[in-house]
Amino acid sequence: MFSCVRWLQPFLALLSSTLLTWGYNCPSSCLCPDHHTVDCTGQGLTRLPDSIPLDVRRLLLSNNWIPRIPSDFLVLYSDLVYLDLRNNTLTKLEPGTLSTSSRLVYLDLGSNNLTEIPSGTFGESRSLIKLRLGNNPYLNMVSKDAFVGLTSLRELELESNALSGLDVEVLSQLPSLRVIRLEGNPWVCNCNFAKLFLWLLENRHKLPTVCGGSPVKDPKGQ
Repeated sequence: MFSCVRWLQPFLALLSSTLLTWGYNCPSSCLCPDHHTVDCTGQGLTRLPDSIPLDVRRLLLSNNWIPRIPSDFLVLYSDLVYLDLRNNTLTKLEPGTLSTSSRLVYLDLGSNNLTEIPSGTFGESRSLIKLRLGNNPYLNMVSKDAFVGLTSLRELELESNALSGLDVEVLSQLPSLRVIRLEGNPWVCNCNFAKLFLWLLENRHKLPTVCGGSPVKDPKGQ
């Protein structure tokens, strides 16, 4: 019997280590109210915490000083559904960082220092329903193909950025879009803005306000 126990010891140690990795440990200075939630809100973090459980589904990292997301982040945390990175110091998104987020439903990148959203940033994130990109005061460019593949996206927030224009094709590629926020941007009302304005008129039920909170009105007053 004792020899059997000795034979099982390495296996039990490995099993214990695996269980700790997959949801039973919690990063220092963070809270883990359940096995699938890690809450590191407002902890003064300057990088992503170590020892995040691999099966985390809700990761709350808002109100920190995190400057970047590693490009392989979502490869490691493929079960992630809810990611809150609001109010950090992100300046850009590395190519491919979000291209493997197959289960991500909610992503908040608001109140950061992003300057642009390049083509293919979100890859084939077909499960994404809500994307928050508002209150990035230096965000002045959204590439035409930035949101390609977001076929389930219903809510898009781009308010209070530095956008002077937006290619209407960016929005036309979002077949499930129900709500969009664009107010608080320094729009330049030139010929390029005309197409966007017409789209807003046709989709006014998705956009209750624009240009500093004024209702979207038909030029004919209707």
